[in-house]
Amino acid sequence: MIELDGVTKYYGNYPAITDITFRVEKGEAVGFLGPNGAGKSTTMKIITGFIPPTSGTCSVAEYDIVNQSIYARRHIGYLPETVPLYADMAVSDYLRFMGKIRGMSRERIKSRISEVIEICRLQDYRQSYIGKLSKGYRQRVGIAQSILHEPDVLVLDEPTIGIDPIQVVETRNLIRDLAGEHTLIVSTHILPEVSMICERVIIIHEGQIVAVDRPENLATRLRGVERIEIDVRGPSKEIIAAVKDVEGVSGVERKPNPGSADFTTYEIEGTRGGDLRALIAASVVQKGWNLLRLQAVGMTLEEIFLRLTTTEEQLPES
Repeated sequence: MIELDGVTKYYGNYPAITDITFRVEKGEAVGFLGPNGAGKSTTMKIITGFIPPTSGTCSVAEYDIVNQSIYARRHIGYLPETVPLYADMAVSDYLRFMGKIRGMSRERIKSRISEVIEICRLQDYRQSYIGKLSKGYRQRVGIAQSILHEPDVLVLDEPTIGIDPIQVVETRNLIRDLAGEHTLIVSTHILPEVSMICERVIIIHEGQIVAVDRPENLATRLRGVERIEIDVRGPSKEIIAAVKDVEGVSGVERKPNPGSADFTTYEIEGTRGGDLRALIAASVVQKGWNLLRLQAVGMTLEEIFLRLTTTEEQLPES
């Protein structure tokens, strides 16, 4: 549904983004991550036809965003970082206005306004002036206008920036509900949003893409090793020695376990490739020790993000 190929954008002599290439499939929810100033908003503006690329191509629903802009935009719902709302209009009047400029019929506008007001939980504010709403509810109005025309593609740029914690949670839940009905790309620097909503991440840093994958795959590729935790009851020195003898294990470290006085936690690292869990479990059980827990442990999204955007580390090929 969304495809960028070699997209570059210059502002004067400054390259905001360089050679951006990725694809978002129909029905997919993708997080577009990066620090402030990394090029997220520039990329979103190009995808939505707000600005043209300096070079490269971008298409939405197989329509070129530059040469077939009107057709492409019909498939796009866009929530920009600064939502273009009219403070002196009531919520329903604003949505009616947005429906008209999108060419929707009067009957369809009427039915869709009721639908999107319910979806965005704006029933109590239908006749309220937008200027009197809180930032969180104005954000909901912005989401309502973005889905009014039932677009295939939904582009959300920093959807929870500047709103209070309660509204953040409610807005994320709303976006998560929308993800099942639209091809969704969410631009953000707030990692929990991606963890809650998206199945794949694209990480951009200094105008260039540094990673595209599922978070769990990025963790394995970055760390280069498999990491496993076990809780075992038995003699620590013997447990460590037995686990180290398992083929593929490169290190074992004892960790504090305040939740249990009887069981000890061990963190195990092994070479990337095969799943060591069955071999480790067999080694422990054969010795007669009690195995309470065995769990593969991946890097958190925060660790992945920091590794890719605060160092010059290269991501290994998958």
